[in-house]
Amino acid sequence: MNFQHFDLGQLKRGAVVVVQLRGNSANVRLMDSSNFSSFKNGRRHRYAGGLATRSPVRLTVPRDGHWHLTIDMAGLRGSVRTGVSVEPPPLPRLRSSTTAAPLSQIRHEAPPPLDNDGAQVWDVFISHASEDKAAVVNPLADRLRELGVTVWLDAFELRIGDSLRRKIDAGLAGSRFGIVVLSRSFFKKGWPQYELDGLVTMQVSGKQSLLPIWHEITKDEVMAQSPSLADKIARSTAQFTIHEIAEEIASVVRPDLAAGAA
Repeated sequence: MNFQHFDLGQLKRGAVVVVQLRGNSANVRLMDSSNFSSFKNGRRHRYAGGLATRSPVRLTVPRDGHWHLTIDMAGLRGSVRTGVSVEPPPLPRLRSSTTAAPLSQIRHEAPPPLDNDGAQVWDVFISHASEDKAAVVNPLADRLRELGVTVWLDAFELRIGDSLRRKIDAGLAGSRFGIVVLSRSFFKKGWPQYELDGLVTMQVSGKQSLLPIWHEITKDEVMAQSPSLADKIARSTAQFTIHEIAEEIASVVRPDLAAGAA
């Protein structure tokens, strides 16, 4: 079978191969070296692409490697002129100083002993609105537990009428590290402004004591609800995956376990 071949060389995942077709439709295939060899020898092969009836054709490189592009007219009539170019992958997403600051700056030592002997100290507690349990809280807690981190969760689900500060204080009293999931559902609960403004500051030292996780909410929305929260060290589910957040927390709270899991 006659075909045009373009050896694209080494390409990074996320690069885009742009094919300009002039004159007719054509079969366009983007293949790694192994599948290109199978294609040349008439064997079964895998590819990105297919019958292109419009131009330009844009094919995203799925992984790092050596890539080949072929264009042929099998099953078609006429001829086609082609042009091929490669666009580099996009730069990493810009992360604000707030969402990129190290979590080690948040209080994460064990709390002082409680009056009752033998009381359990949890590595992490999570405060959240119930609406965010499925999308954020359960996957986060599951991944933390997989990493060997103990999580105190259900007692800190926040409902309308709860005192947010009392819930947070109780969690900090028995945990190394606190998390609060900020979302539109969270702010709809109607907690007083002074409770929100006091969320992430310890009364004595002034050191941030909670990690806010922003979920489907913008900095402007957080700012409108509580300006003091908007500039705290935080993580956003729009910029980090749940697993990335969990692994970063584990590396701070229990570096011994995180190193063993690596």
